[in-house]
Amino acid sequence: MTRGVEFVEEDGGRPLLAASRGPQARREASSSSSEAGEGQIHLTDSCVQRLLEITEGSEFLRLEVEGGGCSGFQYKFSLDTVINPDDRVFEQGGARVVVDSDSLAFVKGAQVDFSQELIRSSFQVLNNPQAQQGCSCGSSFSVKL
Repeated sequence: MTRGVEFVEEDGGRPLLAASRGPQARREASSSSSEAGEGQIHLTDSCVQRLLEITEGSEFLRLEVEGGGCSGFQYKFSLDTVINPDDRVFEQGGARVVVDSDSLAFVKGAQVDFSQELIRSSFQVLNNPQAQQGCSCGSSFSVKL
């Protein structure tokens, strides 16, 4: 089951989110979430808080990178319940973000934030070290070569 969630890309963010594979690794990663490493996704406090408010049961936020948009690639957020074999699970404070291995190559080291403004509320990818530039609408990016 997947539910769509709007997204935007901007600059900002904070805490580290530990990466893991499978249930046992997920428990180990939760206890070592302060270690920085390649292939990590970071979550802001506002992202964790919002995920805890909107997810039910086994739901989590899935982050995918797809071809398209003004600059070549775009982020896609959705709520999901199925973890695939090639997925990496990032967990912090009971909130989970899942990224498939292909998409992770485009977002490793980035931050996921939740921004609430007068005209929109959305999850966003911030400070993506793999992105060279983004478009003015903030929904697409080009990768560093």
